[in-house]
Amino acid sequence: MQVAVIGTGYVGLVSGVCLAEKGHSVICVDIDAEKVDKINNAIPPIYERGLETLLKKNAGTNLEAITDLKKAILESDISLIAVGTPFDGNSIDLTYIEEVARQIGEALKEKTDYHVVVTKSTVVPGTTEETVLPLLEEYSGKKAGRDFGVGMNPEFLREGEAVDDFMFPDRIVLGGIDDKTRNVMAELYSPFEGVDIVRTTPKTAELIKYTANSLLATMISFSNEIGNLCTALGGIDVVDVMRGVHLDKRLTPIMEGGERINPSFTTYIEAGCGFGGSCFPKDVKALVAHGKKAGLAMRLLDSVIQTNDVQPQKIIEIMKKHYPSINGVKVAILGLAFKPGTDDMRESPAIPIIKGLIDENAVIKAYDPVAKEEAMKLFNNGKIDFCDDLSLTVEGAEVVALLTRWDEFNILPELLKNMDPQPLLIDGRRMLNKDDITRYDGIGL
Repeated sequence: MQVAVIGTGYVGLVSGVCLAEKGHSVICVDIDAEKVDKINNAIPPIYERGLETLLKKNAGTNLEAITDLKKAILESDISLIAVGTPFDGNSIDLTYIEEVARQIGEALKEKTDYHVVVTKSTVVPGTTEETVLPLLEEYSGKKAGRDFGVGMNPEFLREGEAVDDFMFPDRIVLGGIDDKTRNVMAELYSPFEGVDIVRTTPKTAELIKYTANSLLATMISFSNEIGNLCTALGGIDVVDVMRGVHLDKRLTPIMEGGERINPSFTTYIEAGCGFGGSCFPKDVKALVAHGKKAGLAMRLLDSVIQTNDVQPQKIIEIMKKHYPSINGVKVAILGLAFKPGTDDMRESPAIPIIKGLIDENAVIKAYDPVAKEEAMKLFNNGKIDFCDDLSLTVEGAEVVALLTRWDEFNILPELLKNMDPQPLLIDGRRMLNKDDITRYDGIGL
């Protein structure tokens, strides 16, 4: 198929590159000419594991990037809208969605072939049919369902694992206004064999996405609340508690031979310093606000956000148990991205933690395998020494705060044991064995 992908952020670029890898002819559209040039030269403008390899393979063959949206629509069978939908505290901002819908509508005015417009951005239930569709009709002068199709196809991509998640999905949700629309969407995903397909309405598809993210966020905040309770009660380690919970076969069923099905599911039931990223915080807040507009108080999801908002502060609270005054204390921050496998720092727990340490006049060094440049954009006041090497970061530190679960940090026990004096290791992700480190503390301990 001829596919247009509007927007080349995490969702748009990964979707475009992976669809090209599956054999479709893809045109990526972005208003940023510099990003377009990078993509055409096989240079990914974002870090995502595995993305560069596929981009180098497909750029110039199955995939090209342009700034001309109209050209992309006229030369494609289906278009995917993958632009940003930021949350302003009261509702998601549909400015980019609306502008793209207008431009697509203008292009459809000149298009003689049937075309399907699909919302791939995360939008609250009703947006595709109540905002996108009317704008397409208004600016094209045509009728949805007769002259063109309209659908919603949510993404379920974990940053850091987005390429694998797209190439090997566990389900594909096709929300269309009619069967003709859904059939075209199904053709787009026909190379993905053996995957469960959910055919539904756009409004239901929109809520499926929010529900999935809100459930995972709830699991994380629940685990963090249990971890905080372990700390308050004393004599209990949340790691031991959650190990006992994870063995429940209803959470991780056991296959023949003793292998557990999808053990990664239980990673959301682990205590830490909070969730971040472009999805969970924004999506839960947006769903709460949307529920309130409908007259429904979303008390559970409200508390999920409240728990997450205070969780990063637990790192500084732990630090103050050992150093009542942080003024002048040498702190090494390990991990800046909100999760491993990405350079994304949006809503990262590292941000409020670092700001709190700066306010307390700590002496800060920081290291992340890929997020250094993003962090330097946020903290460009010269109050942080950004390092390129793990060992140099912890050298001379009095406190080492582990905030992101990068595999590289598994060498910390060996690295720290030769230091004299021994620094305090605060494990914000509980990824290390506490018995392997002389001075160890962490969330839920």
